Amino acid sequence: MSKINDKLLIDVGSTYFKVCTVHGVQQHFRDFNKDIFDDLTYKCGEIIHNYHKDDVHVCSSANGGLSTLIIGITNSFSLKYATNIAFNSGINIIDTVLLKEIEKTSVPSDLIDVIIVVGGIDSVSNIFDQTLFDYLEKVNYSNIVYVGSQKDIPYLSKNIENLVTLPNIITNKLHVEEENLKEYLTNLYQADIMGKEDIKHLYDITSNQIYSTPYIVNKTLPLINTKFKVVDPYILIDIGGATTDIHYSKDLVDENMVTENEYDRLVFKKLGVFKSKESLIFAAKNNEFVYELLAHLKVTENIFDESGEKATRVLMQLAIFLVLCKVSTYRKAYVNLKLNALNSLVFTGGISKVLKQEEIEDIISFFYKKILSSEHNPTIVMDSNYDIWTLGMNPEKIEK
Repeated sequence: MSKINDKLLIDVGSTYFKVCTVHGVQQHFRDFNKDIFDDLTYKCGEIIHNYHKDDVHVCSSANGGLSTLIIGITNSFSLKYATNIAFNSGINIIDTVLLKEIEKTSVPSDLIDVIIVVGGIDSVSNIFDQTLFDYLEKVNYSNIVYVGSQKDIPYLSKNIENLVTLPNIITNKLHVEEENLKEYLTNLYQADIMGKEDIKHLYDITSNQIYSTPYIVNKTLPLINTKFKVVDPYILIDIGGATTDIHYSKDLVDENMVTENEYDRLVFKKLGVFKSKESLIFAAKNNEFVYELLAHLKVTENIFDESGEKATRVLMQLAIFLVLCKVSTYRKAYVNLKLNALNSLVFTGGISKVLKQEEIEDIISFFYKKILSSEHNPTIVMDSNYDIWTLGMNPEKIEK
């Protein structure tokens, strides 16, 4: 196999194309009036034509990823385990539903790409009943997969059309078996790409599987020390146009989960700076400390009605603050991270092209003092080249 230096790596984002060769990384702002493939080949065609399809590796977040609904029987095990696997597969979770609350749970109005049903170790049976089927009747979805107790497979298969069944993700020792579900979701992502006209033509330039960008970024985390001076434990915050992601090391959580992964991922799909700008502003207005933060930044709430470079910078800073609030002990959330134990904070994504390091340090300092009443000061590491994703694109590192 040729070395990574002989390969062309392409990341198709919601806002930018990034192309990496041995000579470095190029970035191109997308033309939203053009088909993705046409825009990419117009801007980078000369480079692409220099590589054989076998040596071109592509990741993408431009198709929005798969929307997922997870139904489970407990928050502490089945929902948490399935959510963990879905996030680490680069999947967007629309909602999670507890089985005991399913009758009073609102039904998503949008089309769901895949529903994951999970619950119980293999020695347990008769977990599900008619209430599950009644709920599913109301949901508009394309795929459904069951990864719970194997004893309930015959009953569920009889009552749910086109149900895919996989081995249980929960072992009898309450460990996580994630590979089967992860492979299923990754393959579903390919099928989704092949159904999107402006994405599927990317297979005209590569003969390799196209992965979701968050999945690839998660693969970079064990390798990050080869490129940056990062001290464990750390978190990586990826702030882009559509979402804000946090990738974190397991040292930062008290978990009852036993997995092979050292790192996990959280997605905040309403905290992007371009595509989800309105929901970011809504979240900011509903945070009790944001007006104090705006005063600290010497701006008023009028900044929410403005556009331009200054407004974008403030929105980026707000995204940092809001996402740290969401994972701090200040909020009761899906995951609370031990932020006072952090040694490093790594920033990547569009933020690395917008904010200076001192602007980020200012927000981090404000957050620790105001929210955590702490003088703690983790080291800020900037992926200023916006190329951290390339570490995970080595085909030898990507799990097939």
